[in-house]
Amino acid sequence: MHPIVIIGSGMAGYAIAREFRKLNAEQELVMICADDAANYAKPTLSNAYTGKKAPEQIALGDAAKMSAQLNMTILNHTWVKSIESATHQLHLEHVDQTATVQTYSKLVLAVGANPIRLAIAGDGSDDIHVVNNLNDYKAFRSQLDSSAEKRVVILGAGLIGCEFANDLQNTGHQVTVIDLAPLPLGRLLPAHVAQTFKENLEATGIHFVLGTTVEKISKNEHGHYFVTLANGQALQADAVLSAIGLLPNTDLAKATNIHTSRGVLTNAGLETNQADIYAMGDCVEVNGILLPYVMPIMQQARALAKTLNGENTAVHYPAMPVAVKTPAAPLTVLPAPIDVEVTWNTEETEDGMLAKASDAEGTLRGFVLLGATAGKQRLALAKQVPDLIPISV
Repeated sequence: MHPIVIIGSGMAGYAIAREFRKLNAEQELVMICADDAANYAKPTLSNAYTGKKAPEQIALGDAAKMSAQLNMTILNHTWVKSIESATHQLHLEHVDQTATVQTYSKLVLAVGANPIRLAIAGDGSDDIHVVNNLNDYKAFRSQLDSSAEKRVVILGAGLIGCEFANDLQNTGHQVTVIDLAPLPLGRLLPAHVAQTFKENLEATGIHFVLGTTVEKISKNEHGHYFVTLANGQALQADAVLSAIGLLPNTDLAKATNIHTSRGVLTNAGLETNQADIYAMGDCVEVNGILLPYVMPIMQQARALAKTLNGENTAVHYPAMPVAVKTPAAPLTVLPAPIDVEVTWNTEETEDGMLAKASDAEGTLRGFVLLGATAGKQRLALAKQVPDLIPISV
């Protein structure tokens, strides 16, 4: 029997390998990835400074260790150039530019998402950092650690931008966050909660410049950057980090005639429209739902492992709150479904607030918990929210 092949060595790729190995120790597994296949948890990157973790301490295992641990062949620094779904073959290109063909019995696309990059003028725009993997983070940390004044400009006041802002401000950096939106986390929080969240972060020294965007980034001979904003304001920085969001990586799927929308489209069994090809992780859109968070990946891995082992299993999405790593303003969010009209009701707590989103029938569909006191209600509230995907394959 041909091997099961996993494309991608991120959290999703390793999660499915691990869950499958719990069920089947013998079936041949092959992982293919463009990077070095180091195993690490990407969410730890946005609070590594506070956790006193140097970049070289973040990886839990290199390719050799993971290959032995999971009894899996790992082809790192290898690119999948094309998929022939009819013949179940992958055309590969290796780091030495040799070409090979890999046959699969089942194929899992765990190809993740890529950072959105803005087109910004200026001779400093090529130096804008994105942190989407450990190598990105090493480059960002290297520049920060070599700068004397440690002034950082972050583009994007979303979840990742705010987490990095809190981590950097907490460790002696001067942080300015820029976003076109009027408030941070505007897509996740109702305005009154977002305002309080912003004020709590500002109290630590984080500076927000909102309602505008970056027009130009220039640099001088000393390695300092000048950030010019659309509102006419100018900032100085020693490093610039872009955290304006991710786009699911759908290029390989599209080239294989796999249906895509915002992400790679699958049914509740994580099956694409091509036989024996599945998708999971940040790249997947399951029955129209795109959830680029840790808990959905774990739910997907458990279900897909059973399917790959011969027991067709639908992924189950219970209510899965997201903990935002901003200790200055402890925050837990369960976003309400985007297609459901909700009404917000807010209660003040001694150190924050609890905001509940209810639908027309009064059913709880989402919530926001700001502050440590409110956060204690996370599990009880999550049990009241209907499952997102309770359906069978």
